[in-house]
Amino acid sequence: MIKDFNFYAPTRVVFGKESEKNIGKLVKEYGGSNVLVHYGGGSAERSGLLNVVRQQLTDAGLAFVELGGVVPNPLLSKVYEGIDLCRQHQIDFILAVGGGSVIDSAKAIGYGVSYAGDVWDFWEGKAKPVDCLPIGAVLTIPAAGSEMSSSCVITKDEGLIKRGINSDLCRCKFAVMNPERTYTLPPYQTAAGATDIMMHTMERYFSNYVDMTLTDAIAEALLRTVMDSARIVMKEPQNYRHRAQIMWAGSLAHNDLTECGTEKDFATHRLEHELSAVYGVTHGAGLAALWPSWARYVKAKHLSRFVQFAVNVMGVTNDFAHPEETAEKGIQAIEQFYREIGMPTNITELLGRQITEEEIDVLVDKCSRGGTITVGAMEVLSAKEMRDIYEMAK
Repeated sequence: MIKDFNFYAPTRVVFGKESEKNIGKLVKEYGGSNVLVHYGGGSAERSGLLNVVRQQLTDAGLAFVELGGVVPNPLLSKVYEGIDLCRQHQIDFILAVGGGSVIDSAKAIGYGVSYAGDVWDFWEGKAKPVDCLPIGAVLTIPAAGSEMSSSCVITKDEGLIKRGINSDLCRCKFAVMNPERTYTLPPYQTAAGATDIMMHTMERYFSNYVDMTLTDAIAEALLRTVMDSARIVMKEPQNYRHRAQIMWAGSLAHNDLTECGTEKDFATHRLEHELSAVYGVTHGAGLAALWPSWARYVKAKHLSRFVQFAVNVMGVTNDFAHPEETAEKGIQAIEQFYREIGMPTNITELLGRQITEEEIDVLVDKCSRGGTITVGAMEVLSAKEMRDIYEMAK
């Protein structure tokens, strides 16, 4: 069974050493004249990247204002600040300098500038975006894949509500990607990024649509490559070749390429959004803590898929007489990989303490929106199944 699909990936990628030298002309090419430079903490400043960006924009004769302070799990309050700034300065282009949090914040600002209501309406489902300021990305953290995706995930400060929406309107016009800019990433952030990249592919690979063998082959190669390269860069952080593999994989994992002919599930992502919203944990680490429990919860109904993953991705020898054992060894192998790169494999390891039943109640309530929605596609999860998985992952 192959699902019909419409593949759309309009983002121009400028990849390689000194790719930042293209920023000024790219912004002009895509219509920018008055730019909001949006970024996160101090690393972009300390590394000298912001100075490169400023010089590029100045040399191109472009006016710009800056807004920093984006945090992991980007906040709605910063989005409001950016919308006000764009309106005040008549901004016509947003340049996101950073990782997925910065790019998602830029996308949300882009949605909100021309919208008369509260931009959060889009995440509440009260309205749909009809416009977005053009956005370019200078990527510094390969993980979220937001530089080539239609996704935008924001956390509302009040109530710590984390939600995502998808629209082609917010796809970046261009992404400038220099693997050298990832050399100084801390090991934990590198590992969490690799985990997130892999999960974007795994959330599409584990599907009820299993006959698109070419898409499977692309997904399996991507997963193996990220694991191999992650092991190397954890020991050799300035290995350009393997930093480049991870950076490019991050974009391909979330630009819908590995969804062609399949169907994305994203149940683990939805379950994790509540963890990172409530506890502020790193998204990739939260995914690592939850996925093995999700996999064990659903594998019996999809045994052949888990066997294929175990053999083709994790290198497990196929025990044809005992497919359930082969599938379990595949899950154990990815748990071992997570441990090898310093990722957790359960919530206790993630938080450094045991989670209480009352806390699980909160997570289930948030994820199910009070029991009114389900998540997942390969296996549809109601509030009861969500609770079961959180319990398994304790």
